[in-house]
Amino acid sequence: MKRNTKINLLLLAVAALAVLPLTLGLGDHKEEPFTGADGEAETAIVENEPDYEPWFSPLYEPPSGEIESGLFSLQAAIGAGVLAYYFGLRRGRRQGEERARAAASADAGEPAKGPASDGD
Repeated sequence: MKRNTKINLLLLAVAALAVLPLTLGLGDHKEEPFTGADGEAETAIVENEPDYEPWFSPLYEPPSGEIESGLFSLQAAIGAGVLAYYFGLRRGRRQGEERARAAASADAGEPAKGPASDGD
């Protein structure tokens, strides 16, 4: 299977995981259908052990759910930016090495070799 086909199948699977719960109505029986795992865990703990007291409290409690969602989105965006920078840097270095190798072989009068295999 070609690399582009694998990538397309992976993207299709990710899109399906994002869209299927919404289209199938998997959260319709809940008041807030797609709350985070923290909220679900808190609800389960309170139901099973009403006298439970947390060991510690959060360092910062956002004043509203919208601000909490915004901070979470900011955290996700920063993480995505760091990953994109890393992969871009890695690809740029690989392309630079290939160009340097091609230039060196052209200077030596040898035929240029193709890109290094990634094990695909």
